[in-house]
Amino acid sequence: MTAHARPPERRSRPYDTVKRVMDVALAVVLLVLAAPLMLLVAGVILATHGRPVLFRHTRPGLDGALFDVVKFRTMLPLDPRRGLVTDADRLTRLGAWLRASSLDELPELWNVLRGEMSLVGPRPHLVSYLERYTPEQARRHEVRPGLTGLAQVRGRNALSWEKKFEYDLEYVDRRSLALDLRILAETVKVVLRREGISAPGTVTWHEFMGTPSERDASDRRSSPAATSARSSG
Repeated sequence: MTAHARPPERRSRPYDTVKRVMDVALAVVLLVLAAPLMLLVAGVILATHGRPVLFRHTRPGLDGALFDVVKFRTMLPLDPRRGLVTDADRLTRLGAWLRASSLDELPELWNVLRGEMSLVGPRPHLVSYLERYTPEQARRHEVRPGLTGLAQVRGRNALSWEKKFEYDLEYVDRRSLALDLRILAETVKVVLRREGISAPGTVTWHEFMGTPSERDASDRRSSPAATSARSSG
């Protein structure tokens, strides 16, 4: 992670303790209630896709600390010989349905129980994005990433990256019990309506390449002329 993108010192609030207690309590209840459904989904994936049933991917969490997020697998393995290269090639019909219904996210309740995630917060993005954040965007790591969040109920993957970060930071600054309960209630509506499942023109989302001003500055710093000037200075 570059110095300019390092998450700033976290500003905790009294509500954060209440939030963690609520996360643990609800995660336990939801894991118990969802256990039969999760076993059914796991069995169907095993029968149709084979192993592994779960997909694990390293993501940055609170203060940028890395952890493995756990989901149900929705894609076939990368295999150029079979033409399985892009996300669109690898996403199965079952996988698309699991994503549309958000059932692929159920194993993340384990991440919540472990303290790596929260029920509500900014969604965990790729580790490679850490170096592309502006200092303000990096503030999204002042809280635990969530199963759902303000950006998810305001458009999900159909939003531009600028809007996603705007909603993420709004949540960081306004987080409260009332806001969390409202987001959880609105999440149910969004899931039932299957809104914003993917970004326009893709089956998942468009990669975040950085904010233009930051990206241009990075390109200038890494240009041959800049490198030559530094080495001769």
